[in-house]
Amino acid sequence: MSPPVVVAVLFAAALHASWNAVLRGGLDRLLASALMCLAMAAASAVALMALPLPDPASWPYAAASGVLHLGYMLALTATYRAGELGETYAIARGSSPVLVASAAALVAGERLGLAACLGIGLVSAGIVALTLRAGFHLRALPAALLTGVFIAGYTVVDGLGVRFAGDAVAYTATMSLSWCLVLPVFVVVRSRGLPRATARQAVSGLGGGFASILAYGIVIWAMQHDAMGAVSALRETSVVFAAVIGWLFLSEPLTTRRLASCCAITLGAACLALSG
Repeated sequence: MSPPVVVAVLFAAALHASWNAVLRGGLDRLLASALMCLAMAAASAVALMALPLPDPASWPYAAASGVLHLGYMLALTATYRAGELGETYAIARGSSPVLVASAAALVAGERLGLAACLGIGLVSAGIVALTLRAGFHLRALPAALLTGVFIAGYTVVDGLGVRFAGDAVAYTATMSLSWCLVLPVFVVVRSRGLPRATARQAVSGLGGGFASILAYGIVIWAMQHDAMGAVSALRETSVVFAAVIGWLFLSEPLTTRRLASCCAITLGAACLALSG
């Protein structure tokens, strides 16, 4: 991978982990997601007013990605209900780089070298090992894997779409507008009005949305220039940043097992950075 792509994706991973830490415990998950979607939609609308639309060849990909993002949110909800969040979400995030690399090889003809394949394997295994404990309920596995499939699906679709778009920012904005207003409307209808949130909660939720679209926009830009599987795996190093942030600022323990998992993920990221 080229150094600019590596640096940009690692920055996106750190940003992703940071805003998750800020949002933690502040809002109920649905309201936080709705506020984030509002911020993403607003940022996208402003970007599209300043930029030309992406090439029409990319529009079907942006629409398909929107549908897959909504499917991801539904699958993630089922994942939360099926088992503990830390375990099930780790399986979803850990499985997605392998799925992205496999799908990219099939639909885009991407071929990865030994170092990149080793890096993807280390990152995926490290993510799962980071939170998976003995006694994991197998009933949660299908929902977690389905969530991983949706993550891989929208990642590959966006990786293909941005290569037709001609402009990564315009494509990201178009894709985001294709789905980001659905969840806020759903929350308003379900609540029979505008839900209430404190000023601090609103700032956290909206700020998280701006950070989220920036982080994923960087990933989309990176997939325009490098292999989708490698970019996807490097993005998931956000779990290492999250573990370190939790240890430094949230008094979360950094056990030997967690430290070993973080080392495996870091080694995998190094393999990806050094791959051609």
